[in-house]
Amino acid sequence: MTTETTVSIDSREQLDALLVDHERVLVMVRTAGCTICKSMAPILDGVARSTDATVVEFNPREDLDAVADFAVRSVPTFLLFVDGDLVDRRADGFVPTDDLAAFADGA
Repeated sequence: MTTETTVSIDSREQLDALLVDHERVLVMVRTAGCTICKSMAPILDGVARSTDATVVEFNPREDLDAVADFAVRSVPTFLLFVDGDLVDRRADGFVPTDDLAAFADGA
């Protein structure tokens, strides 16, 4: 099961539940004040509609252990999970729709 829009979460518990229920999950780790993250919103929705990935915005403001667990050093950081396992990551700022869709598809 995938979603047609971006899912917003703010805890590792919510993320873990999504990883159990969805085969392929693309997570954008963000903060509230990140302007690049805000500009990614329509791109994330496009990726959610055009790929088999469940697309998630994760603002771990109350869950800093998750930041450490995933070695997040900057935002946005994109994490790709397949079958619950972290298989790829990228942290290079703004990512165009086609590039992010290819990343979500594992290409």
